[in-house]
Amino acid sequence: MNDLEIARSVTLPPLSEAARILGFEDKDLDPYGRTMAKVRLDILDREESRPRAKYIVVTAITPTPLGEGKTVHTVGMSMALNRIGKRTCCVIRQPSMGPVFGIKGGAAGGGYSQVVPPEDFNLHLTGDFHAVTAANNLLAAFTDTSLLLDNPLRLDPKSISWRRVVDMNDRALREIEVGLGGDKNGVPRRTGFDITAASEVMAVLGLSTSRKDLRERLGRIVVGYDVDGGPVTAEQLHAAGSMAALLKEAVKPTLMQTLEGTPALIHTGPFANIAHGNSSILADYVALRSAEFVVTEAGFGADMGAEKFFNIKCRTSGLVPDAALLVATTRALKVHSGRFQIVAGKPLPEGLVTEDLDSIRAGAGNLEKQIENVLLHGVPVVVAINRFPTDTQAELDLVRDIALEAGASAAHVSTLFADGGAGGEALAEALVAAAEAPSKFEFLYRTEDRLTDKIETLATKVYGASGVHYSEQACAKLAKFEELGYGKFPICMAKTQYSLSHDPKLKGRPEGFEFPIEDVRVSVGAGFVYPLAGAIMTMPGLGRTPNGINIDLDERGEIVGLM
Repeated sequence: MNDLEIARSVTLPPLSEAARILGFEDKDLDPYGRTMAKVRLDILDREESRPRAKYIVVTAITPTPLGEGKTVHTVGMSMALNRIGKRTCCVIRQPSMGPVFGIKGGAAGGGYSQVVPPEDFNLHLTGDFHAVTAANNLLAAFTDTSLLLDNPLRLDPKSISWRRVVDMNDRALREIEVGLGGDKNGVPRRTGFDITAASEVMAVLGLSTSRKDLRERLGRIVVGYDVDGGPVTAEQLHAAGSMAALLKEAVKPTLMQTLEGTPALIHTGPFANIAHGNSSILADYVALRSAEFVVTEAGFGADMGAEKFFNIKCRTSGLVPDAALLVATTRALKVHSGRFQIVAGKPLPEGLVTEDLDSIRAGAGNLEKQIENVLLHGVPVVVAINRFPTDTQAELDLVRDIALEAGASAAHVSTLFADGGAGGEALAEALVAAAEAPSKFEFLYRTEDRLTDKIETLATKVYGASGVHYSEQACAKLAKFEELGYGKFPICMAKTQYSLSHDPKLKGRPEGFEFPIEDVRVSVGAGFVYPLAGAIMTMPGLGRTPNGINIDLDERGEIVGLM
């Protein structure tokens, strides 16, 4: 059976059962049909009656096109922890519909470790993405209108950086011209669209700690600069209040459940390149006061989403992680040897589906470095070896030995995809032990460090670079951002997810390279500076055979072909 068929083969308990596990009452929920409900934030104003839950982040080695099963493990580990008697909630991002209809397909997990129903999870959910789209584009309309009607803020049209967004892969919108057709249609200028997950509004929603904080962050968003070089904000454009109104319901997490009835909170979906790639702080706040263990997911590898989880999200939330689960596969480590090339639509190379211990050893540096990247922050790490049918026992034993030697507190084979929570009970026991062991969480850099010092810390300590090279443009912008008071912001590095370095061709554990910063931008509302180490795609396109060609409605009105 495919994932959708598996999801529909299970009779789910009422959502009220998942709510009961977390202590939610009817007054705490705003139902959206029978399978999901918004969680009211009023519960955060109540006196806490339970000790704060243990906080687990799920990360991975550097991803490959094969997929390593990180979401499967976020969902599956919450189920496994429940099976060993720990009341657990998983917290994950809502997927963009662009990849759903593009190349990736659904993102609710897979096999017997899914958030269900997957069609609701992957398509629209409770409309949060559409609210973010509307708020983002309202600000764009306010900006262009102010520019046309006397330009009272003296906004320099060439400095406008605020772009419109849509939650769909559409390469034709990457670069456009607006204001055409005469004086009444606006000031002509070049701009473009990003995908909604890349909107700063999405990052703001994910990093807000309250409704008040959300409103203030929206007001701080910078759309461009005036003719004297000063920032022009959403507050100055009088757009922030209306944007907040559009996000009134989107600020609430959505409650769903897993195939085994474990509660799941779904909220926000920021990119893991130009944003921090994690679910919302508010969802974590709700889960941590309602469960014994909270399992959340950070996008891409430990050098990307987990690093940003530690140094951006935790810095903003004030929360401290207790342990990390790092997912690895034998075939991904073989790819990191640099000996195999994955070509879409073609069979996998023979070495990826037969025993090849030498290739695993050659690619093991990536696993070792990603373990190190977690340990740099003082967080204990357990390694999950996601088993595939072609893996041999010798290969699995080798990966386990490599992980333990690199400093993992434990490493176990996982069959969460095939067996649901039962396939991760050993991992669950190891995570409980790791989370309860003494540890001391540390940020990688101080807020008072200069932006260049923060960048160089990430490049040398996390990515393995020998140093950093800045373009003239990057140097000028970094100096300007320091002058404008943005120097205390954390760094949200925009680089490829397919390598520890800036170059996706550099597999394994590259070292001694120079890390290039070609440009630098700032998200003032979200509160981070994002340097660009190469071109970052913010509006994907559809391929020749996108996943959308498989999606349809059957004669009963049921969605088919989603996964």
